Amino acid sequence: MSISTVTIVGAGYMGGGIAQVLAIAGFDVTIADVDVDVANKSLERLQQEARDFEEQGLFASGSADLVAKNVSAGKSIEEAVADVDFIEEAVFERVDVKREVLGKISEHARPDAIIGTNTSTIPVKELVSAVKNPERFLTVHFSNPAPFIPGVELVAGETTTPETVEAVKELLAKSGNEGAQVADTPGMVLNRLQYALLKEATSVVEQGVATAEDVDTIVRTTFGFRLGFFGPFAIADQAGLDVYASSFVTFEDSYGERLATPQILKDSVAADRKGVKNGKGLLGDYDENTAAELIAYRNKAYAKMSQLLAELGPAPQATPTDQA
Repeated sequence: MSISTVTIVGAGYMGGGIAQVLAIAGFDVTIADVDVDVANKSLERLQQEARDFEEQGLFASGSADLVAKNVSAGKSIEEAVADVDFIEEAVFERVDVKREVLGKISEHARPDAIIGTNTSTIPVKELVSAVKNPERFLTVHFSNPAPFIPGVELVAGETTTPETVEAVKELLAKSGNEGAQVADTPGMVLNRLQYALLKEATSVVEQGVATAEDVDTIVRTTFGFRLGFFGPFAIADQAGLDVYASSFVTFEDSYGERLATPQILKDSVAADRKGVKNGKGLLGDYDENTAAELIAYRNKAYAKMSQLLAELGPAPQATPTDQA
């Protein structure tokens, strides 16, 4: 099973961004929406965006031509999905809307066409009954802005075939994206973690520990600085798992079960797995050469990030408002 032709249903910024990514990778892409005129206007917008991105150096030279060549519109949803290999639904994040659109897609698509949903929070099991031949259905969750965020969450349903998942992984590899397969749970991984951070951040502000502005400063200049290169497990391995375990004691004493020491961390420390410093971490084992290469990469990455931020300058700031 191989994908060469794609239809994106939902021609907004999310769908348009996905279309750009796949078109630049050489796929034949059609965008469709509830109204043909909407899709046609979106086509004009994303073609102009591609030209602008190329002029700004955000897209490689020739990318705008590929978008112009490989993306088309002008068809109803029924026509646009009728004879393509892969259809990605990218409409509003509402169960009823997605179920309606997915039902229409599966009614008119080929029986073997793969159908993906770009949902960011809704489990496959809540949508799959709207789809005929559910073995070809899965979540393929791109992030906004799709042209610049490489990660994609993949969620297979109970009946999704391994061949379906592999075909989508192959598509993502061709488009320069990184797919990560996760279990079928609400919020998956990306938003479960992202919303957990926001929840704790709002608690910090509500308790008067720091202002929203200072919270953002701390996040983007400390651990957030690392997250472009390493996930939380890799960061913990570098910091020292015994250090983390000791810190959790303070958190648990102060905040209770909500910030109790994770069992994975307890088990690792009990097994004398302390991270990079003793060659045994959460992610596996590190020999001396790997550990040295990792630290050298880390230092170079953070230095380059500092240089990039200095080059870009500060981000535009919102004007504070009194919300009391």
